[in-house]
Amino acid sequence: MGQKVNPISYRLQISKNWSSKWFSRKADFKKWLIEDIKMREIIEERFKSRPTIAKVDVERSPNLATITIKTAKAGAVIGKQGSGINELKRQLEKITDSPVRINVEEVKKPELNAKLAAENIGFQLGKRMNFRRAVKMASASTMNAGAKGIRVEVSGRLNGAEMSRREKFIEGSVPLHTLRADVDFHVHHAKTIAGIVGVKVWVYKGEK
Repeated sequence: MGQKVNPISYRLQISKNWSSKWFSRKADFKKWLIEDIKMREIIEERFKSRPTIAKVDVERSPNLATITIKTAKAGAVIGKQGSGINELKRQLEKITDSPVRINVEEVKKPELNAKLAAENIGFQLGKRMNFRRAVKMASASTMNAGAKGIRVEVSGRLNGAEMSRREKFIEGSVPLHTLRADVDFHVHHAKTIAGIVGVKVWVYKGEK
């Protein structure tokens, strides 16, 4: 089961929480869900040049949508004198009917975040770095930051090869079946000159 189930959904209410926190009437559910997806896409698109956004949480009340952006570079998101946040807020308010409030939280150890690690590997692959070197560099920095283990899978036309293949790298231990284990997970699709390369990252931070 551990290989087939998303490790985050597998641990909901144990060591993980939902990224969207709201209840709605049946008539509003579809509308709010689409709004959440579009808001996340806008935020990701705005900061896609470098791996920056670790997580986007959406919390709604009847007359307010609170967006919490967890990032490795708070200054890049906020902008000069808050100009970046104000511009982003205007973009998001065009999508949803309710007013938007944006909170920015800085991630203290970005190396321990699976999304940032996966996007960093994808960024290096896009710059034509050897996939083994990119994975080993990311794994080393994650382990040095205090992780108990990291597992990385890359698949596609690696290093521009004619045939696509899958490679797996594991450092330390990553117990996928242990529910109390704090495992972060992310899938990233890296665009390279040879096509899309899939990058999966599991980061084991210890037990909760």
